[in-house]
Amino acid sequence: MESAWRDEGFCVPNSNVYPFQWLWDSCFHSLVWAELGDPRALTELRSALANQDPVTGFVPHLTYWAIPDHHASFWGRSLTSSITQPPMYGHALAQLVERGYAVDDDLLDRAQRGLHHLLGRRRDGEVLIPVLHPWETGCDDSARWDAWVGNVGDASRWERARWKAIKGELVADLVVDDAGFAVDSASFRVPSCGFNALVAWNIAELDRIGAADASLLMGEQELRSGLEARWDPTLATWTDPTSSGTTRTADALLCLLVDPRPEAFAALLDPMAFAGPYGIRGVHAGETTYDPGTYWRGPSWPQLDYLLLLAMRAAGVDDTALAECCVAGAVASGWAEYWNAESGVGGGAIPQTWTALALLFDR
Repeated sequence: MESAWRDEGFCVPNSNVYPFQWLWDSCFHSLVWAELGDPRALTELRSALANQDPVTGFVPHLTYWAIPDHHASFWGRSLTSSITQPPMYGHALAQLVERGYAVDDDLLDRAQRGLHHLLGRRRDGEVLIPVLHPWETGCDDSARWDAWVGNVGDASRWERARWKAIKGELVADLVVDDAGFAVDSASFRVPSCGFNALVAWNIAELDRIGAADASLLMGEQELRSGLEARWDPTLATWTDPTSSGTTRTADALLCLLVDPRPEAFAALLDPMAFAGPYGIRGVHAGETTYDPGTYWRGPSWPQLDYLLLLAMRAAGVDDTALAECCVAGAVASGWAEYWNAESGVGGGAIPQTWTALALLFDR
């Protein structure tokens, strides 16, 4: 965390692979700083929300502090990206308040406006909030997006390079407002159940500290109802309305934070399903697309491990054994960005700062 800290007030996830600031990474960093008793818990949240649009409340997912024109031609704007990420700032602020940090009104206002934007302008009258790019979910290469590659259920046809090119095309298809932030997409508009669960849960987290107004709470209840309708009892998971949206993934189980169902917890704890010896598999072991060593195709991810362990604790489900597996994976991987849930071998950036969440796995 120290070596990753930058003067602008945030940690780079990894100085070589991810040398900029990402929204939900910084929210997780704030939790780690708080666990360490460090005042940078507040500083990191402030920097994560610093470039919020003052008119609409939109919060960009990526900020290029030191080199604002980096990727400007790609996004069509400088300094930040044009898309968002899961609004983990609600949970982070609730944790800071409960730990005694002096959270100011400006931070709370920014969090509220960010959530209002998602419920209002982004949702645009629909029940669930659509994401406009796979990157907005944080689950970049999930098999849930295979419908856009044309290889649903066929692991042998999935190619990361091909999907990377498609993701670039999806950025070009974004519809942006006058400020350059995404409001729609010509080719990707998906009410991701995992993303919507995190929005609803972050509103509930703000409510725990008395920082959610009536409009936010109404929106939270609407999202919960919409997610209940996406439950598939046969698959024991929540689904998205696409041809690949029934793939059983760990991010879909984030709905457990707002819709705790015994069948889903059972799958999470099942060694033949999601419970790997080194953490929670990112994809159900029974899926034909399950690949424990490939980016978002099956490895264990520390931020998902953290959130799913929280869901278990909130529901009174014993998470002790699974938490120990997650800690073992974080350590065995060398604090990697993600790791093989079968072997503990690290993948992606090594080390990556959000894996310090392992400090919180077994609290």
